[in-house]
Amino acid sequence: MKSTTNALALTLLARLLALCAGYTLRSSVSWAVSSKEDADLSEEVAPALLADGGGLWKQAFPAGAEETVGERMKPEAESRAAQGSARLFSYRTEKATVAGGVGPGPPPHQKIARTARYVAHSSDWGSLATISSQDKIKGLPFGNIFSVSDGPMDNSTGVIYFYVTPMDNTVSDLKLNPYASITFSEAEGDFCRQMVYDPEDPRCARLTLTGKMVEVAPEEQAFAKEAVFSRHPVMAQWPAGHKWFFMKLELIQVWLQDWTGGASLIPLEEYFKATPF
Repeated sequence: MKSTTNALALTLLARLLALCAGYTLRSSVSWAVSSKEDADLSEEVAPALLADGGGLWKQAFPAGAEETVGERMKPEAESRAAQGSARLFSYRTEKATVAGGVGPGPPPHQKIARTARYVAHSSDWGSLATISSQDKIKGLPFGNIFSVSDGPMDNSTGVIYFYVTPMDNTVSDLKLNPYASITFSEAEGDFCRQMVYDPEDPRCARLTLTGKMVEVAPEEQAFAKEAVFSRHPVMAQWPAGHKWFFMKLELIQVWLQDWTGGASLIPLEEYFKATPF
C-alpha cells in the first residue's frame, strides 16, 4: 500500500513538473518561453506588450483594478503586439494618481512639457547635485535629498523652492558654486509601482532640472513660504537657531526621460507654458 501511494505521488509530481517546464519565474511574473525567435522582440513592441491583458499569468493586484492610464498604456504597435502578446508577460493595472493621491494620473508621454511639469509639481522631494566643497571630495559631485515644492497643490509654477540651512553641506557647496541639478523620479508616486515599472524603466519618468540656486528675494518670500510649508507643514516647526532661509532654482536646462527612444531637452518657454494636468 505504501509503495502504491509513493508511486502515485511521484506520478503527480512528474505531471506538475511537465506543466511548469515551459515557464520561467522572474520577480513574481512568469512568461512562456518557446524559442529564440519568440524572445526576439523589438523595443517598439515590448512596451505595448507590457500593458496587454492577454498574458497567461498576471501580477497580483486588488480585484477589479484593471483600468489603464492615459497614453502610457495605449500600444502604438497594437497589431504586432497582439500577435506576440502570448510570448511576453502582462500585468493587471490600476488607475494611477499623483504622489499623495491628489489629482489625475500622468499626461500622455508624448506631451513632454506637460509631463515635465507634472513630475516637478507632483514631487515632494528630489536629489540635488552640487560640486562639493568638502575637503576629502572637493570638486567632486555630491548629492543630497531635499524636500521641495513648485507651489501649493492648486498653483504649480514650475519653479523649485527649497527651505535650507547654512549648516547643510550642500549650502556650503552653493556658496562657492551656485550651479546645481535636481532630479525627480515618477517612482516617488504610485504610477510606476502600480504599473510595475522599475525606477530605471524609461517609462517611469525622470526629470532633471539644472540651473543656478539663488536666495529668494524679499518680495517673493511670502509665496515661497506658502509653497513649501503647504506641502511640508512640519518645516514651520523646525528650530529657528538653524537660520533657515528660502532658495529657488533659476532654470538653465530641463531634461526628461519618459519613454523609450531617448531623453528630451525641453525649451524653457515650453516648460513654463505647460500645465501639469
